[in-house]
Amino acid sequence: MPSRKDDLNKTLVALTSSAFLLPAYQSAMADAPPEFTEIGMRYSKYKEDDLSAKKTINGVRSERMDIDVAQFHLLAPVSDDWSVALDVGWEDMSGASPWFVGEIRDGDGDPKVVMSGASIEDTRTEVSVTTRYYFDSGTAGVNYTYSDEDDYESKSVSLDGSLNSEDGLTTYSGSLSASDDDITPTQGTYPTNTLSATKDIRSAWIGVSRIISKRALVRFGLSYTYRDGYLTDPYKYKDNRPDERKEWTASAGYRHFFAEQNAALHVDYRYFDDDWDIASQTLDVAWIQNVGQDITVAPFIRYYTQDRAKFFSVVINDDNDSDYFSDDYRLSSFGAFSYGLRVNYEIGNWSVNADAERYQTDESWGLYSGEEAPALVDTWRYGVGLSYAFR
Repeated sequence: MPSRKDDLNKTLVALTSSAFLLPAYQSAMADAPPEFTEIGMRYSKYKEDDLSAKKTINGVRSERMDIDVAQFHLLAPVSDDWSVALDVGWEDMSGASPWFVGEIRDGDGDPKVVMSGASIEDTRTEVSVTTRYYFDSGTAGVNYTYSDEDDYESKSVSLDGSLNSEDGLTTYSGSLSASDDDITPTQGTYPTNTLSATKDIRSAWIGVSRIISKRALVRFGLSYTYRDGYLTDPYKYKDNRPDERKEWTASAGYRHFFAEQNAALHVDYRYFDDDWDIASQTLDVAWIQNVGQDITVAPFIRYYTQDRAKFFSVVINDDNDSDYFSDDYRLSSFGAFSYGLRVNYEIGNWSVNADAERYQTDESWGLYSGEEAPALVDTWRYGVGLSYAFR
C-alpha cells in the first residue's frame, strides 16, 4: 500500500507537471538530478502594435519594436549528485521607440509622441551555465550568465539553495545574485544621454513552500534588489533618473489539483515597491488541463497595475519639482491585462510546446491615479519549442 508521502509526491508531480508554464515552482521537486540528458530549441516572436497616427507629433502611424528570439537548452546529469545546464539565447531587435512626448496637443488636449524613427537595430547573445548539487534534503546551485549586445554588456553570477523539512512537506529556498553591466549607447539619428556608463545590481530572495493538503500547496517569497550606477535610459530625450534604486517584492502562490477534472489551478500574487515611489501589483491565474496522457492545455490571464514614479511627467516640459525627470511610459501609472494559451504535447521522447499571448494596457484599468502616457504599448508574443530526452 503506498505511503502518505508517496501520494503527496504524485500529487506534486501533477501540480508541477506544467513546468513550461511556471518553471519557478519546479524547484519544489528538484531534489534529485535528472536521470537523462535533455536538449531543446525554442523560437519566440515579440511584436509591439504600431503607434496610431493620432498619437504621433507628425500625424503619421509609426512602427514600434519587433524582436525575434531563438533559444537552446541542454540539461544533463554529471553524476549521482550533480547536473549541469547550458542555455544560449539569440535576439534580433528592430523598429522604433518613443524619444519623448511633446507639448503640442491636439484639439482634445492630448500630448503627442516623438518617435526615434525606424533606426533601432540590435542583436543580443546570452550564454548561461548552471551547475547543481543534490543532497538528501535539498539542492544547491551556481549560475553564471554573460550577455552581450551592440550597446550593452552584462556579467552576472547567482547562488541558490533549497532545504526540505524532515517530513518533506516544507521547502525553504533562497538565492543571491550580482551583475555588473557596461553601457555604450550606439549613436543613431538622435543623440544619446551618455557615451559610456556602468551599473551594478545586487539581489537577494528567500521563500518557503508548504504542502497543505493531499492536493494543494502554497508558497511565499520576499526579495530585495539594489541598483546602483547609470539607471537613466540613454535613448530618451532629457531622461534623468536617480543613480540608485531600492526594490522590495512580496509574492504568494497557490496550487490545487482537481483529480476529477485531471487539472490544476495556479494562482499567484506579487506586490512590488521601490524608493522611486513605484508600487505595483500582479495577479496571475492559470488552469492547467491534462488531456489524456500526452497533452496539456493551459489558458491563463494576468492583471498588472502600477503607480507612477515620483519624477515621471507625461509631457517633457511640464513643471517638475524633482531634480530628476522621465516621460518614459514604463514609469507611468497604468493597468494591463495579458491573456493567452500554452499547449504541450509529449510524443515518446519528444516534447512539443507552443504558446501565444496578448498584452494590452490602459491608464483607466489601473488602481492608481495619473494622466495616461500616450506611448503605452500593446503587444503580441508567440512561440514554439521542441525538446528531446535521451532516455
